[in-house]
Parts: sequence; structure tokens; C-alpha cells
Amino acid sequence: MSFSAEQGTTSLLDRIGTRRMLHAYVAGVAFLEGGVLAAALGDGRVAFIGSENANAPRLVSVHDGACLSLAVDLGGERVLTGGDDGRLVSTDTAGEITAISAIDGRWVEPIAVSIVSGLRAAGFGKTVCLFARDGSAVGTFDHPNTVGGLAFDPKGRRLATAHYGGASLWWAKAGGQQPKRLAWSGSHLSLTWSPDGKYIVTAMQENELHGWRVADGADMRMSGYPGKVKSMSWLPKGRYLATSGAEPVVCWPFHGKGGPMGKAPLDLGWGVDGVVTVVAAHPRHDVVAAGYEDGATILVQIDRAHPVLVKQPGEGAVTALAWSADGQHLALGTESGFIGRVRLSDWRAPT
Repeated sequence: MSFSAEQGTTSLLDRIGTRRMLHAYVAGVAFLEGGVLAAALGDGRVAFIGSENANAPRLVSVHDGACLSLAVDLGGERVLTGGDDGRLVSTDTAGEITAISAIDGRWVEPIAVSIVSGLRAAGFGKTVCLFARDGSAVGTFDHPNTVGGLAFDPKGRRLATAHYGGASLWWAKAGGQQPKRLAWSGSHLSLTWSPDGKYIVTAMQENELHGWRVADGADMRMSGYPGKVKSMSWLPKGRYLATSGAEPVVCWPFHGKGGPMGKAPLDLGWGVDGVVTVVAAHPRHDVVAAGYEDGATILVQIDRAHPVLVKQPGEGAVTALAWSADGQHLALGTESGFIGRVRLSDWRAPT
């Protein structure tokens, strides 16, 4: 059973979803333990929304300014946020705030959490700071330019950073080191590390992606986008990398020895007008949720022609998407502050 993403088609959100309006830009959404949905907002608040729609969300003022980033914190019951007030903060669902670090005059935008190694990383301009579970600082990595993206490797032993001129690889907790440089001319704005640890991919200012094979530093260029790629998400086992920045969901193949080199990407979700702004891959199946600049949201599957309509256009561009760890809940947020949530016990047959 599937739904065509045509105008007038009833969406999953209309049929089986819940919705709220929080009236502030949604910078990120994430599911915590117990099914609580957390949303970081552009007015500095974090919203905690329970699974029961009748309960009002808990709104916590966390940052003096905008929330710029959000991640599930260590333990799965708190959220880690960075703000334009220079603060890195951990907040629980009861509203208890723990300030981990603050540097005046810096924005804290890229953040990363490694559950495996119990480490957090945050970019404060040109400096990346590493923090242990207890909040203590365990490392500081300086760069010649502002850091645009962060990612731990799957084992949490290495940290990759994106910046002008390429990417740098650091050993976590190792002092006095020189990073391994992965050079490529241009400004690298965000970064992701493949689930198998073999590849690093950055999104660039020049409407393209650049990748490296970690083992030997081999370059991989992925171009042809009409706009900037602002969102990347790995499908299970890292077989494909789904990306925004075009009308379809562009999925680059990374299975095989050469990664995407010499291979054409899969273009999924044709038939929906506009450009994809955010993507989020299902944690267990070859399915991708994609949000668009007009507010529409769909589900697309690697081997299925027609998308499933999650949300009709409206409420501004989709700015955030997240799946629960079990893949049974999907949440989305928009630039106007709209929050939608759908429960899919089986995404293949939504009812």
C-alpha cells in the first residue's frame, strides 16, 4: 500500500499524525528515551513533547539567543545544544540545565556525540573542544579556519572536522598531535562519516560534495546539484548516502570498493515540486524521509517508484527531520515552528 505525493492526496500526518505550532524556527528535532521528542528552537528554547498529544509541551529557555544545533546527549535522556550565545548545554526532560562550556563571542554550531566512547565535541569558531561524560574538557583542537562540521568515527576514537581547504582527522583524547589532513580546495560546510568508517564526505560552498576514502585519502567528487547540499544521511550499513539540494532525493552508492566513483546516483521522489531541504534515512530499512522548501514531506524507498506523502505543503520550509531509534516514529519541524509527528508501526503499510 502506498500513497502518491500528488496535491490533494491525504497525507499520513492528516490521517495518523499529531501536530503543534511552537512559533519559532525549528533548528533540530530528536527522539529521546521513552518516546519524548525534543526540538531546538530559534528563540533559544528547547521543547520536550511527550507521546500523548493531550499533554502540553515542556518549554525550557536554554540559550540567550538562538539554538543552532541539537543532538541526543550521552545516556539518551538529555539533549545537547549549541547556541549563538557561545554556550554548550545539556538539558533533561524535567528542564534541568547543565552548562558544559561557554566562550563569549563564539557561536557553537557543529556538535557531535559518541555514545560508544562517551565523548562530546563542539565547534567554537576555529577551535573544537572535546568533553567527557562528566563535562570535563579532555581535548582542544585548533584550526586555521572556522570549523563547519564535526563527526566521530563509528568507534568514537577519531574526530573529523570540516573547514576551508578540506577536512582534518584527530585522535580523540590524544594531546600534542598533528592531524591527518584531507585536502581539497574550497569551503567545506558540513561533514559526515560513513557507518562502516571507510568514507568521509563534506558538503561544499560550490553546490557539490567531496569525499575521501579514509584508508588512502583517495578523492571523490560528487557534483551536479542546483543548490547547496545542507543535509546528508546514511542509509543502513552505509550502502547509500542520501542528500538534499535538488528536486529529487539524490542517493550516492557507497557499496563496492570504489564508492560512488564511476557510478550514477539514484534520484528518488520525482513528482514533488521544489527542492529538498532535509533528509533523514530510516535506521533499519532503505527508506528516506525528505522535506521540501514548500513544507511538503515524503517517504521514498530505494526500490519503489512512488513516494508516500507524509505532509502537505505549508508552514514554511522543512528544517529538521528525525526518526526514533526503532524506526517507528518520524518527526519534522519547519521554519515557522510547526512540529509534526507520525507513528509508523510498519512504514510499508501505513494505516
